[in-house]
Amino acid sequence: MFVTRIIAVETDEQIRETAALASQIWRQHFTPIIGKDQVEYMLTKFQSYSAIKAQIEQDGYEYFQCLANGVLAGYAGIHEKDHALFLSKLYIYEQFRGYHLATEALKFLVALCKTRGLNCIWLTCNKHNDTTLAIYDHLGFRIVDEQVADIGNGFVMDDYILMYEI
Repeated sequence: MFVTRIIAVETDEQIRETAALASQIWRQHFTPIIGKDQVEYMLTKFQSYSAIKAQIEQDGYEYFQCLANGVLAGYAGIHEKDHALFLSKLYIYEQFRGYHLATEALKFLVALCKTRGLNCIWLTCNKHNDTTLAIYDHLGFRIVDEQVADIGNGFVMDDYILMYEI
């Protein structure tokens, strides 16, 4: 069992660590789902050091690192809008999956929502990301809609929209 801590990403070093972890997770997990070219494009556009830094400093996003026994095991990115929390990112490194770190992250986010007076958490998840969709279902998220979003360079995100009521 792991002792889990969730800490805010506040320093350049933490942003670099998070971007490096994103690179590993995305290449391993998403390449079979969306292909290498789209993974590389999305990493550069959304999960590189400069992208994460801009999201935090300019776009109002918050990032958190999930530590398991002091080791960086995953991360989350969130954004508040219209009395709801958008869970933009929640990723756990492969070797730490199955140890309920996503459950711990959700508990943290629910407590954060309660403190901030937010009434739900919502997210998007690729329609073919079956394992992750099953985890979100187990955690209490429900599919409420779907969307296809053009992200540029000829790529789209073909996602379900999921919601968790607080």
